[in-house]
Amino acid sequence: MTRPVRIGAVRYLNSKPLIFRLEEYAPWAELRLDVPSRLADDLAAGELDVALIPSIEYFRQRRGQTSGAALTFKPCAEASASQYAIVPGMAIAAHGPVLSVKLYCRVPVPEIRTVALDEGSRTSVALTKILLDRWAGLRPITRPLPLGMPAEETDADAVLVIGDRAIQPLELGQVATFDLGEAWLRATGLPFVFAMWVARRDIELVDVAAALRQAKASGLANVSEIATLEGPRLGLAIPDAIRYLTENIRFDFGPRELEGLELFYDSAVKLDLAPAGVPIVFWNEPDVARVR
Repeated sequence: MTRPVRIGAVRYLNSKPLIFRLEEYAPWAELRLDVPSRLADDLAAGELDVALIPSIEYFRQRRGQTSGAALTFKPCAEASASQYAIVPGMAIAAHGPVLSVKLYCRVPVPEIRTVALDEGSRTSVALTKILLDRWAGLRPITRPLPLGMPAEETDADAVLVIGDRAIQPLELGQVATFDLGEAWLRATGLPFVFAMWVARRDIELVDVAAALRQAKASGLANVSEIATLEGPRLGLAIPDAIRYLTENIRFDFGPRELEGLELFYDSAVKLDLAPAGVPIVFWNEPDVARVR
């Protein structure tokens, strides 16, 4: 490529081990940091080549669309129809409490009529809708919680908060708080994949995938350094930041994560949150592509 490979990564603490020293391993790349939802928009619009996007956005296959465009769901009949491929082995996942994705309920769950949804991540929005449907058959009215708006300012019955601002406890007059990573595990017995590296299929990924694997290996070997640098910026004690990155967040993408991802996708399709028939395609591993 004559231009730099454009890589988009989440700017939250939970992505730092996946991009640790990435500029050194990929000096030919341009790294952009943003919230997950904007990364998904930029990848769909062709403004990024590879991005750490919300897992739900892989299945939406929003060709050339941005956040201002209406979603158009078109079933994919075969693996070759997918515009994306997942870079294998890496994800932002949880095998229980994730700490940074929380639903604050100001009324008992059966009484929820309105939910304010953090605009930062569409996967967590979809997961909230799926869990409310599972718990109580609820499909409440939803409204956005803008990125710059304090959660305290919405009067919704329940409030979804994600990312760094969700790590610190909030007081919203809630009667219950649910960690959605923990709630998913209790409901399904499976891990949950919040985000994954996804590439446009017209990009040559050999060097990119190698650099991402190097960054992940280096990040996992230097969690204490990451926590020391990033934790205080968020008001987190360094031991708490280390626990978050080693106990709450998981960075591997193996068979159990794939099983959880497939169940999440099936649940999203049933609620019309994603189209049916989208294949799960891993880069350079066509034998594991799964047509749904």
